[in-house]
Amino acid sequence: MAQDLQLELFSRFSEEQQNRAEQQIFNLQKIVDYEIREYTIELLIQKYKENEIFIPKYQRGYVWDKQRASKFIESLILGLPIPYMFLADNDGRSEIVDGSQRIRTLDYFLANDFKLQKLEKLTELEGFRFQDLPLSRQRRLKKRTIRLIELTDKADWDTRKDVFQRINTTPVLLSAMEIRRGYFEGTFNSFIEQCSNNQKFAILCPISKERTDRSERQELVLRFFAYTEKYTSFVHRVDDFLDEYMKEKQNKFDADSMAEMFEDMLDFVDMYFPYGFRKTINHNSTPRVRFEAIAVGVSLALQENPKLKPAIPVIEWLNSKEFEDITTTDAANNRNKLIGRIEFVKNKLLSKR
Repeated sequence: MAQDLQLELFSRFSEEQQNRAEQQIFNLQKIVDYEIREYTIELLIQKYKENEIFIPKYQRGYVWDKQRASKFIESLILGLPIPYMFLADNDGRSEIVDGSQRIRTLDYFLANDFKLQKLEKLTELEGFRFQDLPLSRQRRLKKRTIRLIELTDKADWDTRKDVFQRINTTPVLLSAMEIRRGYFEGTFNSFIEQCSNNQKFAILCPISKERTDRSERQELVLRFFAYTEKYTSFVHRVDDFLDEYMKEKQNKFDADSMAEMFEDMLDFVDMYFPYGFRKTINHNSTPRVRFEAIAVGVSLALQENPKLKPAIPVIEWLNSKEFEDITTTDAANNRNKLIGRIEFVKNKLLSKR
């Protein structure tokens, strides 16, 4: 009976569909090439100190509190299994994809930088630093092995990003832009960074400290350039669209003309938009959809008419229900919505409708 049911379930798909599925699995498995390694804690920390194993820029700083760090050390002393660390080959060095908090904790503990506290099992070790452990226990801990999975240099950017997003164990996942800033370290990344620090941009486009710390300014600058150049090519996945644009521009772009385009847009917004990119004078944050509509719309209008002066005050349509409707977050990444809000601003400025 169970076998008949299984056959019935499989029979819903044709042999051709099954073959296509198998081919897709085969193709994607080929690019996930990895090796399993096992290092003693002593060797692992040695490689970390010598920068053979390193934490990339996109990883956050050390965020574990003393209790969580102590619990990790307690697990190691007790011989309990711990999760694999994930690394990726980067020009012969090993980049930590997942495990930066663990390796930092080990480094700090072996350097006697914190005391064990609030342990669940080994309560007699309360207040101990590494140096306070018996010498034999210190040796055993340093000889404890840590297992690692390392993606080889055959794994491309997309594979590494996918692995990171699937296995990242931090409580708050990194934003797409935080990851991009770590992986794309070419001159275009530096250029985006430079634009994001523009003082006029900071005044016109207020962003909360939390979002600023998560690379929101860099995200908005990247969106400005990507959409200004290619908004009609956008389909439906913003992250993929921006990743491709970053790869394309990594070390091949006209910094002078792009910087001028960005500054011209800011100057125009400063002159004609009374609240900058904000919804009202009292708002202290800037929605992405509103920024995209205004920034890209202004830039496209200036490309058509560099000496542009609005025929009617911007405020007349800026506060309209129509503009409000097209700059809501609902369906914000819909292609038609994106094109609609950008061209609404452009056409209003050019008095085309």
